[in-house]
Amino acid sequence: GAHKIRRSSGNIAVEDALTPDEVVQAIDAGRAIADEEVDSGADLLIAGDMGIGNTTPATTLIAALTDSEPVAVVGRGTGIDDAGWARKTAAIRDALYRTRRISADPVALLRICGGADLAAMTGFLAQAAVRRTPVLLDGVVVTAAALAAEKLAPGAKLWWRAGHRSTEPAHTLALRQLELDPIVELDMRLGEGSGAVVALPVLRAAVATLASMATFSEAGIDKG
Repeated sequence: GAHKIRRSSGNIAVEDALTPDEVVQAIDAGRAIADEEVDSGADLLIAGDMGIGNTTPATTLIAALTDSEPVAVVGRGTGIDDAGWARKTAAIRDALYRTRRISADPVALLRICGGADLAAMTGFLAQAAVRRTPVLLDGVVVTAAALAAEKLAPGAKLWWRAGHRSTEPAHTLALRQLELDPIVELDMRLGEGSGAVVALPVLRAAVATLASMATFSEAGIDKG
């Protein structure tokens, strides 16, 4: 079912995205969704995102967690012009200034410069690892949540694979920090889980090959 935390998150350039209670509720909602999926029998999970402007808080999170400058991480999102890029960079700069004393605290970062969707995805990704269930990551928004989840549950990244690398500079920085190599690289930037879904057949083919291919001894091949 749906988990309603609030009507839109706060403007991170000037105010906190969530209250302390709301960020905990959102993380718990994500954990509950992961539990529901695993309990229903899922053996591979994919998280996706939907929204306009959500690369702004995602990029802010990545900048904070990788200690990067705004100009190095800000991309074009869905295709903004130069003026839009400048406004986006300024908003991220202002949000980062507000996080300067809490950059090591993932819950505080999600509260100040994240949002309910990012907090829920963080809980989802962390809980999937707790439940020992692999996750195929999508684009920059999901990977921002993954950075926070790795802080929340160290070692969680061992249960994740990167579906793809998008055109957003922040995505490359986040994948590098998580030490994850993308399965495909097709210059996608749609979100909504699309990059992970495109990578899924490649992953399935790899699993089928590992599971079904005969060894030398099984095939009666002489190694010498």
